[in-house]
Amino acid sequence: MQVPLTVLNASTKRETGKRAQFANIAAAKAVADIIRTTLGPRSMLKMLLDPNGGIVLTNDGHAILREIDVSHPAAKSMIQLSRTQDEEVGDGTTSVIILAGEMLLMAEPFLEKNIHPTVIVRGFARALEDSVIIIDQLAFPIDTGNREQMLNVVNSCIGTKFTHRFGTLMAELALDAVQTVTMDLGGGSKEIDIKNYAKVEKIPGGTIEDCRVLKGVMFNKDVVVPGRMRRRIVNPRILLLDCPLEYKKGENQTNVELTKEEDWAALLKQEEEQIQRQCEQILAFKPDVVITEKGLSDLAAHYFTKAGVSAIRRLRKTDNNRIARACGATIVNRTDEIRDSDIGTGAGLFEVVKIGDEFFTFVVDCKSPKACTVLLRGATKDILNEIERNLTDAMGVARNICLDPRLVPGGGACEMAISHGLAERATSVKGVEQWPYKAVGVAMEVIPRTLAQNCGANVIRTLTKLRAKHAESPGCSWGIDGETGEVKDMKQLGVWEPYQVKAQTIKTAIESAQMLLRIDDIVSGLSKKDRGGAPGPGRGAPEVEDHDNVESERMLAE
Repeated sequence: MQVPLTVLNASTKRETGKRAQFANIAAAKAVADIIRTTLGPRSMLKMLLDPNGGIVLTNDGHAILREIDVSHPAAKSMIQLSRTQDEEVGDGTTSVIILAGEMLLMAEPFLEKNIHPTVIVRGFARALEDSVIIIDQLAFPIDTGNREQMLNVVNSCIGTKFTHRFGTLMAELALDAVQTVTMDLGGGSKEIDIKNYAKVEKIPGGTIEDCRVLKGVMFNKDVVVPGRMRRRIVNPRILLLDCPLEYKKGENQTNVELTKEEDWAALLKQEEEQIQRQCEQILAFKPDVVITEKGLSDLAAHYFTKAGVSAIRRLRKTDNNRIARACGATIVNRTDEIRDSDIGTGAGLFEVVKIGDEFFTFVVDCKSPKACTVLLRGATKDILNEIERNLTDAMGVARNICLDPRLVPGGGACEMAISHGLAERATSVKGVEQWPYKAVGVAMEVIPRTLAQNCGANVIRTLTKLRAKHAESPGCSWGIDGETGEVKDMKQLGVWEPYQVKAQTIKTAIESAQMLLRIDDIVSGLSKKDRGGAPGPGRGAPEVEDHDNVESERMLAE
């Protein structure tokens, strides 16, 4: 008699075949259902309590999923999608999750009919290729120099957010910030690094109308000697340093043995002379402001005060880079390497202002700033956090249009056009692949359907009317008005989306559905070698959770 061979550990839990696939589909659907109501202008808000007791109040898909703690691996994979979407294009985080969940739901009946997942994946891949072709046909170019058109597009993209009630304010801030940090690299290519060079500073107090984009940068620092250094300088010469202006310290613990008292005095004198030499090298170039990322000693501050130079110390590296871009300075690593060309003369005003209880330094009125600070004011921290999330999305949209100036109709018109196009082309697909191919078209309808649901319209009537419009004139721009739930022409309504966002959403959703469908085995268990001796969870060692080391009961819901 053959003895059954047990390869896996006894504590390991394993799900194979259809059971694993259906578990993945259920997990993906659960994640999609969490944020389904946050799509469109009439979306609902979600209130989340973070582990520290703070409150997150938002309808941004990525912000919601980032705060949620899930244990199922497929659900974790879905949440990664919204992060990818947010990093790549900055918008469409809710749509991508809803679409991916619907794609997997459409694949469920085929798995029940014993159609092999590889066949379903092939049908999905073919549908993705044709979807991109249909989007390309719907897309049309936009003039990025036309400010009114650009504002309309950014506004329609953030019309679903909390800040749309403040009119065009957010769109104007986003557009100004993106146009400020745009660098032309030549040959038609541009660099728009909003993450590093467009800093958002939130200061509670004031009204939302006080928000503005500074022609320069601002940071939360005061001068080293507040009473004696100037806090306002017009047309300043700014020197940026990345070296300490204080006594040199040993790399490790240093012991010095002295036998004479004079040697101690000589040692102190040497340190003072070194700082004096550094200050003289700096003052030879007649700067008005010296900013360093490292420390600045009292003696150095004394020399600068005597020379009428304002100094700021321990500035963040990122803030220093922004000042360099804004005023045309170069960050210097050693004082004996300073050249006249390293001094920044592009700023019009250096000013330290007290806002609330804190001091903020402004380096503004720059001639051609390639970095900026967006100053946000609002009643509470919660409102400011939500405004920041909305502004980040708006800047992402403006950046995408500047990089790829093409638009497609919004309001579910694009998805409905893809749905109709795939239904027509499905007849040319041979074999069993035709069913999953058609299913992608049906899944696309989830976006207009959810928009209609969220504004309380009659979903069946509205969708039937929309299908009829697209059947009459294929490739038209009819969609759903997210405010009223009526079927309208998006061209007349002026609701547009950047081509890059829409294409990325559909590609990410279908490709992730393909990936999750190809999983037929989920193995989860403990790989710890603790049999009583080694410290385990609750026995002194912290519990570190990762994909290789997760308790099976928490990993997979029964």
